[in-house]
Amino acid sequence: MRENNKYLKLFTSTFQLSACTFGGGFVIIPLMRKKFVEELGWIEEQEMMDLTAIAQSSPGAIAVNAAILVGYRIAGVPGALLTVAGSVLPPLIIISIISMFYQAFRDNVFVNMAMTGMLAGVAAVILDVVVTMAKNIFKQKRLLPVLVLVGAFIATYFYKVNIIAIILVCGCIGAADTLYRQKKGKEGA
Repeated sequence: MRENNKYLKLFTSTFQLSACTFGGGFVIIPLMRKKFVEELGWIEEQEMMDLTAIAQSSPGAIAVNAAILVGYRIAGVPGALLTVAGSVLPPLIIISIISMFYQAFRDNVFVNMAMTGMLAGVAAVILDVVVTMAKNIFKQKRLLPVLVLVGAFIATYFYKVNIIAIILVCGCIGAADTLYRQKKGKEGA
C-alpha cells in the first residue's frame, strides 16, 4: 500500500470510528481492534492488547491515547497526528452542532429515548471488551495474569481501592514478571 493511501486510511478509519461510536474509549477500543487487527491486519492481537493497556493507564481520554499509539505504531509521528485528528474531529463537530441547538435537543422526547437506547448498546460493547480481554488473559495459561485480574477486580469492587493505586501495583507486578521471565529466558539459553 502506498504511503499516502496508508495515511488516508488511518485518518478515515479513526474518523469513521470516532463519528459512529457512542460511549467513550471502552467502546472505541474493540472497534479499533476489529478495524486494525482483523480487517486491515496492521497490528497483531497481542500488540493491540498491549497498546490498549498503555492507553488505559495513560492520562487523558482513552480513545485519543489509543489513537496516538495505533497511529504511531503504524506510521510513526505523522500517523499519530492523523489518528488524533481523526478521533478528535467528529466529537468536536458533533458537540459544536448540538450546542447550537441545545435547548431543542434537551427537551426532545425522541432524543432522550435514543440516548437511553445507546446506553444499553454501550453496556453491551463494554461487556464484550471485558470478555474478550479476559479470554486473552486465560489463553496465556499463566497463573499470575489471572491472579492480577481477579485481585484488581476485588480491590476495586469490594474494597473501593483507588484506581491509581491499582494501576501502579499492576504495573509493578507486570514489570517484575517481565524482568523475571527475561532473566529466566537468558539463563535457559
